[in-house]
Amino acid sequence: MSKTENNSNKKPISRRDFLTLVWKGLGVIALIEVVVIIGSYFFSNKKKEKNNSVRLFEAGTVNDFKNNTVSAFMGGHFYLVRLQDGGFMALSIRCTHLGCSISWEDAKNQFICPCHSSAFDIAGEVLNPPATKPLNYYPVLIEKGIVKVDISNLKDRNSVRKEQLIYA
Repeated sequence: MSKTENNSNKKPISRRDFLTLVWKGLGVIALIEVVVIIGSYFFSNKKKEKNNSVRLFEAGTVNDFKNNTVSAFMGGHFYLVRLQDGGFMALSIRCTHLGCSISWEDAKNQFICPCHSSAFDIAGEVLNPPATKPLNYYPVLIEKGIVKVDISNLKDRNSVRKEQLIYA
């Protein structure tokens, strides 16, 4: 049998068979993609390390802050509050309702959330819902007359308590 006779005996592939092969190939590729995605989710090499390092944000000297004032520190994502009795508190700029950035309004003497109109007093206590919890806070330290805020340690709270304040 010659080479020409051998080629002529081959049956040409039908269009239906060709499309079936294409669809099977695409199915295999899709299956491989799904396996890779699931595998990368469950077997990722990312180590979730809890960073226990303390990051202190130096806000200024105690005398820089008058009683009953609020100072914004957007770089640290907090408002430094000095209450009427001289106590310091660093409040998160995030509303406890949906996490929108709040702003201090001097005229109203309260924090206002622009998203849903929650309002908080100077100590972060809820004045107007839909927020149900007070603003979260960062621990404040006073060392040698310098006010420092631990911005690595956001604290959740259900009420405003005296022990959350720091005095000079």
